[in-house]
Amino acid sequence: MTDRLTAREIVALVADDATFAELPDPVREPTGSATSAGPTEPTEPTGSAPDGPLGWPGYDAARARAAERTGERESVVCGTALVEGVRAVLIAFEFGFLGGSLGERTGDRLVSAYAHARAHRLPVVPLVATGGSRMQEGMLALTQLQRVARESVLTREAGLPQIAVVRDPTTGGGWATLGAGADVVLALPGAQVGFAGSRARPADADPAAYTAEAQAAAGAVDAVVPPEELRGTLGRWLRLLTRPSTTPAAPPKPLGAGTGAGTGAGTGAGTGPAPGPAGLPATGWDAVLRARSPERPRARAYLDAYFTHRVAIDGDRCGGTDPQGMLCGFGDHEGRTVAYAAQTGTATRPAGYRTAARLIRLADRLGIPVLTLVDTPGAANDAEAERQGAGAAIADLFAAVAAARTPVTTLVVGEGGSGGALALAAPGNTWATPDSYFSVIAPELAAAILKRPPHEVESTADQLRVRPQDLVDLGVVRGVVGTRDRTRDDG
Repeated sequence: MTDRLTAREIVALVADDATFAELPDPVREPTGSATSAGPTEPTEPTGSAPDGPLGWPGYDAARARAAERTGERESVVCGTALVEGVRAVLIAFEFGFLGGSLGERTGDRLVSAYAHARAHRLPVVPLVATGGSRMQEGMLALTQLQRVARESVLTREAGLPQIAVVRDPTTGGGWATLGAGADVVLALPGAQVGFAGSRARPADADPAAYTAEAQAAAGAVDAVVPPEELRGTLGRWLRLLTRPSTTPAAPPKPLGAGTGAGTGAGTGAGTGPAPGPAGLPATGWDAVLRARSPERPRARAYLDAYFTHRVAIDGDRCGGTDPQGMLCGFGDHEGRTVAYAAQTGTATRPAGYRTAARLIRLADRLGIPVLTLVDTPGAANDAEAERQGAGAAIADLFAAVAAARTPVTTLVVGEGGSGGALALAAPGNTWATPDSYFSVIAPELAAAILKRPPHEVESTADQLRVRPQDLVDLGVVRGVVGTRDRTRDDG
């Protein structure tokens, strides 16, 4: 980072003009508990021992110099503001005050800010720049992380979003609580981000591993955002995550064959099998060929058509990403927020399943309906996928969908390859396009397992009953979108 913004400067960068109102400074009582000081000028907490709780020589003088240099009384400034018209609690760290370190009084301010957010049903936006816990207060400083974690959990349980912006530097316990513990993590370019600070890591450690960009590549940061785009980006996130709804998402309209939209197999252009009645595939193998056609619309086309605008989450928070196999995020559909998790037609990696599970659980906590798009030949089955925990990742996604209280809608837009596809599907609310199929196993593999010759693959596809209209008849999907006569009567 070339420019290190002060707490007030970062607040001014993200908040709408003249909307920031600082919260009252909590006063620490002699017992160690903190109460609100009210709207009056904050005072030195009563019961504060000389040179802090450990009697650290020179600590009072260091705090006084920090206050004089920064104009702040503590390492964090908390208040409310409008961000692109959405009111939120802002928690801005002042790195110039003892390295933005967390002490007891910092913890008091953070606890007060989170409590205010819950009392007023406001999202929380930590603007983090800290070196970690304040060593002059020893273990009493370190235990502030437990207080912060508790407040974050209570805020999460209250259904309020937490969107962190990690600045330069964000290390130690500040990263491990306010930063990495947030629902969505945005980062400023080039910021030093990592649990180990610059003086607490091995001498031969690659410094590039401790950057915002490296954390994004490892699935710990959702997006790296330039300062000039931060307010707009943060505003979009806040608007989308603060609009709960109990109405299920409508399945998207079909874009491919037999619909009069797009191109692909079955359009009569000689690129694939002819469609059957109502544009549906005539045979099981026709369904497979249409779903596998390179001209068939994929997830991005469906998302672009469905949403006015959208923002993406990226990463499983376990060290992995699958940007080529799974797209996840939140978008605006006809004036309300819908979360999405969409397979892209490739074999889904374990990180993709974990990211989708993360997305569904977040949407569930916030009361936002979910749309999933199924399109994969199956889960990645190479050795590296096994080492990355493919089975556990798929199991976790099954569990996330099964436990969701928010409505989940699924559209099968292409290949539905066995359990790796089914894990993303909503029981009882799955739909299919005319260009799709869903199967317990790929017809080629089924024929091989049954020791059938290659020329029987097509008939095996028919036996598996993989066509979208077959899936309706079997009760696996509710209907085929875009075809009036292929919808199952649930009433």
